[in-house]
Amino acid sequence: MSNSVQDLNLYKTPKGFRGKSAITVQLWWIVQGTLFAMSPQFLYGWRRFLAKLFGAKIGKNVILRPSVKMTYPWKITIGENSWIGDDVVLYSLGDIEIGKNTVISQRGYVCTGSHDYKSERFDIYAEKIKIGDQCWLATDVFVAPGISVGDGVVVGARSSVIDDLEPFSVYVGSPAKFLKKR
Repeated sequence: MSNSVQDLNLYKTPKGFRGKSAITVQLWWIVQGTLFAMSPQFLYGWRRFLAKLFGAKIGKNVILRPSVKMTYPWKITIGENSWIGDDVVLYSLGDIEIGKNTVISQRGYVCTGSHDYKSERFDIYAEKIKIGDQCWLATDVFVAPGISVGDGVVVGARSSVIDDLEPFSVYVGSPAKFLKKR
């Protein structure tokens, strides 16, 4: 006897979930995999231009490394003087808002979407992530859907953020736990 907990044959992506047409999505992925990813490291303005061309809201002096991945740039806002490091994934099924003077270090994963494991249809959902001003998410930090990271927060390397983080505090671990005030 088998118990069915998910039947992927029943799965359907909700209408309008991506926020743009399938053609626009595919065109972005082609641009991201070529013109964006193959551009020389120092061409930050070029990568800002390409992301903005597809609807991203990006402030002055933002550093986007060539290996950054943005699922849907039209759902991303990044404040001025922020740095998005090598191999960072902005999995923007939902909105991602990153403040000013904030660093997301290499291999960070900001994940706005997931699936409902309790649903036989394995329904997909997205929840906005907000990361404040003057934050530093060190290497390989994971941020879960729906999270709010307060201004001035530091998150230590390889931490998993599954709860909201209070401003001007330092967090470490998986799950991330309060360590001290910044």
